[in-house]
Amino acid sequence: MTGLLIEAREEIWPLKQPFRISRGSRSEARVVVVRVSDGQHTGRGEAVPIARYDQSCASVLAQIESMKGLPSLDRQQIQKLLAPGAARNALDCALWDLEAKVSGKRAWELANIPIVPEVETSFTISLDAVDKMAAAAKAAANSPLLKLKLGGDELDLARVEAVRGAAPTARLLIDANESWSPSHYRNIVPALNGLDVDLIEQPFPADADEVLETLEHPIPVCADESCHTTADLPRLRNRYEMLNVKLDKTGGLTEALLLTERARDTGFRLLIGCMACTSLGIAPARLLPSATDYVDLDGPLLLTGDRHHGLAYENGRIGLPSRQLWG
Repeated sequence: MTGLLIEAREEIWPLKQPFRISRGSRSEARVVVVRVSDGQHTGRGEAVPIARYDQSCASVLAQIESMKGLPSLDRQQIQKLLAPGAARNALDCALWDLEAKVSGKRAWELANIPIVPEVETSFTISLDAVDKMAAAAKAAANSPLLKLKLGGDELDLARVEAVRGAAPTARLLIDANESWSPSHYRNIVPALNGLDVDLIEQPFPADADEVLETLEHPIPVCADESCHTTADLPRLRNRYEMLNVKLDKTGGLTEALLLTERARDTGFRLLIGCMACTSLGIAPARLLPSATDYVDLDGPLLLTGDRHHGLAYENGRIGLPSRQLWG
């Protein structure tokens, strides 16, 4: 599209309570919002800079700024001009939104993919003391699917046992965020298998996950930090059964659509994930669940507030984004 006006800014959204994973804790979600206008219609996109990948709001805003001088800009172009990550995600999703508004069609019609009116999402229990994680699980007991953050220490098994006791009917996903050692994996996995855990996400550091080729997998193992784009697929094939697709890693919906399709063809099962963000960040990812096995799109539920026209979350299920929100 020619002559587009691009605006970007940082926004800070407080979290209901501190959110902890093995790498640290945070009390707010810092997002970058991009607006792309053709003078008549405006598209919006939101992304979360990820410190794990050396991104900050400042670096993401600088990347977006570098796109402003171009005579024309479209989704295919930015796949080549920007590396996968938050900046490309915000811009890509804004361009999808703009295209939907210009055409009068919904984004899923433009993408030519099936859409389901409601999807079930997991709710995340952040890393904490055993009793606190059990209390959080009890408070979220009506959620059909819980995702537990673990830390790679001697309390991990007790955490899962306590959560299982507090939420006996919930399906459980666990996410180690790269914190485990091979010995920890060998010690804990047989017991987790007896606790009806559905999957283990990213047990080992992304640069040391080759050990998965030598270990038993009684529970499916899901790649998160090890999987960004379709380029990663060949390396992951003998290590993981499942992939976590996040738009902030793929660099937008365009690559995420390609990744989900190629991953399926390669035999991977899929989880659609997110960072802590508002409904604007979740809406594009909400298009993908019809092609996936698990949905972990609870970002707005972690915030003290959300955007106008935010997504409807009811009893662990997410509705469709409104036209006013996105796409």
